[in-house]
Amino acid sequence: MRTKTIATCLLLVAWAMPATANAEAEEAPELRPVLIVMDVQNEWMPRMSEEERETAPASINAAIGLFREFGHPVIHVYHSDPERGPAQGTEAFEFLDSIEVAEGDLKVVKARASAFTETELEQTLREAGHDTIFLCGLSATGCVLATYFGATDRDFMALMIEGALLSGDASRTKVVEEICYSVTLEKLREILEGD
Repeated sequence: MRTKTIATCLLLVAWAMPATANAEAEEAPELRPVLIVMDVQNEWMPRMSEEERETAPASINAAIGLFREFGHPVIHVYHSDPERGPAQGTEAFEFLDSIEVAEGDLKVVKARASAFTETELEQTLREAGHDTIFLCGLSATGCVLATYFGATDRDFMALMIEGALLSGDASRTKVVEEICYSVTLEKLREILEGD
């Protein structure tokens, strides 16, 4: 088992533990996770590494399936720069047909790298009481990474989902998974089951 994965699990356990060992103390806070699926749009996908284009969509759908199974929300983030596009309402703007988008999922449209910049995302998460953000999608080295740090800067717990990230170079995706708190799909299931 990788050291980073072990460290992530220990961090989550420590974070969720009560402040005191007293049996009558308050219970550990309930984990309020949300899945954010970033920019898996027809415009950007051809620019991603071929290896990840073949494997990551299935992992993204597996993460979406886990969140749905345990009753937690999924947010789809779309990138649309007013000057460079892709324009909303076009095929290039839409998520890949293979990605499971449900009618009730929240949709956030951004024009900057971080999904927190100049969007309603932070307010939406705070109003719903979410404290833990799991990230997948693309680009691991761009928008996903910017959103990860945007989340931590706003005091959310943020974690990447290994195997569900893409970038133009698969080796760079691995670096992002190693330098950030990351979980495998198996660990994600354990975390959501323990919620």
